[in-house]
Amino acid sequence: MKELELDRTYRRGEKAPGVRRIQEWLCLHGFNVVMDGDFGPATEHALKQYQARAGLPQTGAADAATFEELTAPMKAALARIKPEGRAFGGLVAAYARQHLQQHPRETGGQNQGPWVRLYMDGNEGKDWAWCAGFATYCVQQAAASLKLPMPVRRTFSCDLLARFARETGRFLSEPATRTERKRLMPGSLLLKHQTPTDWVHTGIVIAVEDEVIHTIEGNTNDEGSREGHEVCARIRGFQNMDFVLL
Repeated sequence: MKELELDRTYRRGEKAPGVRRIQEWLCLHGFNVVMDGDFGPATEHALKQYQARAGLPQTGAADAATFEELTAPMKAALARIKPEGRAFGGLVAAYARQHLQQHPRETGGQNQGPWVRLYMDGNEGKDWAWCAGFATYCVQQAAASLKLPMPVRRTFSCDLLARFARETGRFLSEPATRTERKRLMPGSLLLKHQTPTDWVHTGIVIAVEDEVIHTIEGNTNDEGSREGHEVCARIRGFQNMDFVLL
């Protein structure tokens, strides 16, 4: 996978897209440097500090061993989970938790950085809101582990996700009764609607109670924004929420 590979060793004085990728990961680890693709003294110093913390030789050069350590959180998020008797939705929820543990977030600007590119198949930037990309990526991981077809299509659009769910009989419109809410299981996808035909945010249901749902969502924040910057665990009510049943 491209996000986990470094084409060569980079050193001070070089300017290249590969340098920016190194700078992105340094920032994700708390070593905040300018992400400009220019390997200057600040990047070298940050690398030496990171290498010291990781128990690596403090060369200040970004070699394969250093990049492997830098990208370890993403490798952990991508690790295959054994089904061990889980239903499809339960495995989707397990993958969502695995991603959450690695604290995926944007870096370098709105909808930018290696985590966004992972969930959005290499795309990033202002026009690439990534909540649906995150949700369907976890569904895709579960399908691969179980060697089953995707129950919904891989998509970056909440509106398309709703349409696919309706076409396959998996759509549940804002459940108001306890009986309707009992149809929700871990791994179901929430769809927050702005109007009855306009969905603006999605996430993964982790648990359901009488009046609230526990979720893991991408591209949100502590305020529950639809344009946040990270993967978060949230507690939400049922108002304005539709669902995709898996």
